Formats: sequence, C-alpha cells, structure tokens
Amino acid sequence: MRALLQPGSKQLMVFSGRSNSPLADAIADRLELELGKVTLKTFSNGEVYGRFDESIRGADVFIVQPMCANPKTGVNANDSLLELLVMADAAVGASAHRVIAVTPWYGYSRQDKKSAPREPISARVVARALEATGVDRVLTMDLHAGQLQGFFGIPVDHMTALGILGDYFSGFDDDLVVVAPDAGRVKLNKQFATQIGARLAILDKERPQQQVAEINTVIGDVHGKTAIVIDDMIDTAGTLCAAGETLMRAGARRVLAAATHGVFSGPAFERLAASPFEQVVVTDTIPLRDGAPDKIKVLSCATLLAESISRIFTDDSVSAVFGGKNHTF
Repeated sequence: MRALLQPGSKQLMVFSGRSNSPLADAIADRLELELGKVTLKTFSNGEVYGRFDESIRGADVFIVQPMCANPKTGVNANDSLLELLVMADAAVGASAHRVIAVTPWYGYSRQDKKSAPREPISARVVARALEATGVDRVLTMDLHAGQLQGFFGIPVDHMTALGILGDYFSGFDDDLVVVAPDAGRVKLNKQFATQIGARLAILDKERPQQQVAEINTVIGDVHGKTAIVIDDMIDTAGTLCAAGETLMRAGARRVLAAATHGVFSGPAFERLAASPFEQVVVTDTIPLRDGAPDKIKVLSCATLLAESISRIFTDDSVSAVFGGKNHTF
C-alpha cells in the first residue's frame, strides 16, 4: 500500500464510534495509522455526545461506525446512528476537508420501500440525515437492495464480501451447490456460484408477515450435495433455519450458510444451534455478541475496508478492488 502521508498533502485520519471499535482498530492497523482520539459517551438521560480530541482541520476524516448495536459498549442501533451523525457534524464544524462515513452495515436497510399504506421509507430518512449533517461520502458493504444508493445525492462506494466468502469456501469439496434463499438473491448467488465453480439452486420463499418465512420448494438439484445458502444478512435466523430444514428434506448431504452481516438478534443463536447447519460464516461488519454457538465463524473484512479507504483518500478507483464486480443486485 502506498504511503498515505506526504509533505504538503492532505491528511488521512480514521476515527471509531462505539459500535465496532475492534473493526476500526484492525482497519487502522492495516493502514499503518493510529486511530484518532475522540471522546464519546452517553449522558444519563440517554443523549449521545462526541468530541474530537485532536485537530482535524483540512483532513479527510473517515468515521468507522456500522449502524448496529454493541452490548459491550452499551449502544443500540439508534445510538450508533445518532453517534455517527454527531461525529460527522463535529468534523464539519472542525473544518475537516472531507467527512466519509464508513458504515459497512447500513441501518434500516430493509425499510427501503413502502409495502403497506402510511409506512415510512426509513432507509431514505437515514440517507437524508447523513447528507444534511455534512457527510461527503458513504462507504458501505453489501446493501440489502440496490435502490438504497439512489436515496443519496452524494457518492456511495459499495463493497462486497463475496470475494472473502468465496476464498473461504473454495477449499471445500467439489460437489457444491449454492442456494439462493429467495428470488431477490438470485443474481448475488449466481455470481458466487460462478466464483467458486458450483451449481445454483433457488428456494421458493413466502412471507406471510414481517420476520416470518415459509419455504416449501427447492428449484434445482441438491440431492447428495453440499448446499451453501448465501444471503446479505442473518437477523433472527428464522428464514435461514427454514431454508436449512427444507434443503435437508430435499436430500442435501450437508448444509452450510454464509452472509456478510451477522445481525443475530433475538433467538438467532438458539435457532442456529438447533439447526442442521454445520457452519455459519459471517464477516465482522457487526461485532458478535456473547453466547454465539461454535458453528458460527467470523471472517475479517478489515483489509478490504482499508484498501477501499486508501483508494478514496488517493482518488483512485474503488471498484477496481473488485474488478468492477461489486454491484451484486
């Protein structure tokens, strides 16, 4: 990686919120930088406070803050979002050259359209808030839907963890089939299947209500094969566990799962522990809370994020990191 600090040039500075400081530490380490000093706290009335403890005038300020909960630091998803906003506002007020929100997990991403009367489009609200606060650019990873990029009037650099996951599974046996959990994930899974040289199957999923999934049909041959279910996120794991049981009934020899974002809320750990999945692989965009079953494996995306940050800072192409294949929608 080229030298990032040159005499007379602007400076790259990386700061971390409280949602995922281990990821920010790993990014800074790969950039051969120290994390910037910042004071963050929550007042007794629940209000979030942030202050930069060193000068950031004229610097490109990268704020690493996935919009997720972190029980170890006592922040929930809404705290993380607001903390990102107040840090961005503070950076703008302190004359930063550019403010870049590094939020690999984009909060409220599933609320990207109106599916019933009088509903909000909350993902758009988040985008507007980031822009209004003065964020110049957003760096994110494996968005839930492509239209989220259209909510912004500022550049959005979209990364994907498919390469990281593909490298991991490429060493598995030859009799692999990649399984799309629903029709909306076919393009993503087709790209992944091509990458690891596997066949593709599709599950027919219906949602009778929010966070409830029914899967009854497998389109494609999984009999006697190792089936890998690929999705962008795992939340309560209800959909994933239903998929695993359906695949086993269809004759799959083994079932594995992978996703970029391990949200793992509510009964997710208990469901996965009792599921037929041998392994569930996620990245570290969201910190893993205590109590995770041994079958969950976490891969780091810090190197990918660091390379993307470096390229944004030096005004190089981010999509070149992925060979232009970072649009998985």
